[in-house]
Amino acid sequence: MTGTVARPNAPRSSAPRHAWLGLAVLILPVLLVSMDMSVLYLAMPTLTADIDPSATEQLWILDIYGFMIAGLLITMGNVGDRIGRRNILLAGAAIFGIASTVAAFAPSAEVLIAARALMGIGGATLLPSSLALISSLFPRERDRATAIGVWTAFFAGGSAVGPIIGGVLLHHFSWGSVFLINAPVVLVLLVFGPLLLPEHKSAGRGPIDLPSVALSIGGILPVVYAVKHFAAEGVDAYSVGLGVAGVLLLIAFIQRQRRLDEPLLDLGLFRRGLFSVAVGSSTVGMFALAGMSYLTSMYLQSVTGRDALQAALLGIPMAVVVFATAMGGGRIGQWLGVRTAFVTALTAAAVGNLLLLGVGVDGGIAWYIAGSVVAGAGLGIVFTLVSEVAVSSVPSERAGSAVGISETSFELGNGLGLALLGSLAALVFRSGGDFAPTLGETITRAGDDTALIEAARAAFVNGLHAAVVAGAALLFVMAIVAALAKRGSEVEVGSQALSESGTAAH
Repeated sequence: MTGTVARPNAPRSSAPRHAWLGLAVLILPVLLVSMDMSVLYLAMPTLTADIDPSATEQLWILDIYGFMIAGLLITMGNVGDRIGRRNILLAGAAIFGIASTVAAFAPSAEVLIAARALMGIGGATLLPSSLALISSLFPRERDRATAIGVWTAFFAGGSAVGPIIGGVLLHHFSWGSVFLINAPVVLVLLVFGPLLLPEHKSAGRGPIDLPSVALSIGGILPVVYAVKHFAAEGVDAYSVGLGVAGVLLLIAFIQRQRRLDEPLLDLGLFRRGLFSVAVGSSTVGMFALAGMSYLTSMYLQSVTGRDALQAALLGIPMAVVVFATAMGGGRIGQWLGVRTAFVTALTAAAVGNLLLLGVGVDGGIAWYIAGSVVAGAGLGIVFTLVSEVAVSSVPSERAGSAVGISETSFELGNGLGLALLGSLAALVFRSGGDFAPTLGETITRAGDDTALIEAARAAFVNGLHAAVVAGAALLFVMAIVAALAKRGSEVEVGSQALSESGTAAH
């Protein structure tokens, strides 16, 4: 267990009021980026009826945003460290706002895809710069822990409330409203950001290595695309070839980082036990969460017969718990020790996944709420600890690049969870009978054949059970890894220097 030493007689907060006002500004872009990852799913039916995208164009409308964010996070974190985090935050916000407006009034699928790509570029600047600026606003560890908890809570909460807000907007307005709502929020950020946010840039660092940028983007994008393609279309020669090419480029990227004095990716971070645990936990945590969220959303709509808004409302208990535990995650880390907090939270998330084995064709909503709440409690703590470790593992001038690594792990975990757990559930579903590729198609084609519909719903529930067991197994494995991670390095987290070896911090 990690040892901790509290600082006696410390005041509750030494941060000035303008720092907390600056934090309020910083959570605006975080909320937008996380909401835009989930809100579009609800808008697709009306959007499709209006601009008539092809099946391939629909996939690109959904995926290009996440592709650009995943491919550019590490690069943009480094750019922000060099040219100034406030500068890149405001530039990214302007791009995000303009692109959102274009998307809201897009006359065709091609224009919407281009706008979504620009939104992804802007979003990739917002996440690492906003979290890294917290280290400048809050030099005192206790205040920084609280601020990171708030940041993480709004990031996690945005994904949960996105479908709810989207459902309300779509009930009253056209599909473009889910994009247009970004514009006034971005305007507030552009007005108050220069007044409340400090500028921070690293002194004495050399220029960014452009071949490393090319190898990073050229490796991450094909891998993410291949994973998405596996999930949507199955395994084929094209996706395998693309995935292999991406992996080879990433290997070349890693080899180059080992030779550079100013690498884009500091591989030395992974020799710190807690940083490796944090990146692994964020990847596995998002892997399990993405699979669980996607499959339970389908369960609530296609098995229990609820509409999209009703399904989203049933997600409110989990959203509230994630928000609350993310806010308190730093304090839990101080109380238990970071290593023990990771182990406990990952175990809770795994137990929450297993509780979903109680859902069935004819009932189980109580099991769904219980499982999602327990899993959400664990994941809320995990995600806050990941953010704290990323910010605290490096000197302030490198915070942007470290945050870029941790946020990239979130994106990769999300993509892998949707692809692999979704594919596992689909495989179990298709093995249960002579069904169409998806439950929705099977129900549509079945017509009045209630026996076929019931069999298909039962097969889908079996697939859901298989996926949540797989997610729980990975979470348990990650908890064991966290417990056994290499000891001997120290990292500042919360209000103390936490030693992995169990000795008291200085």
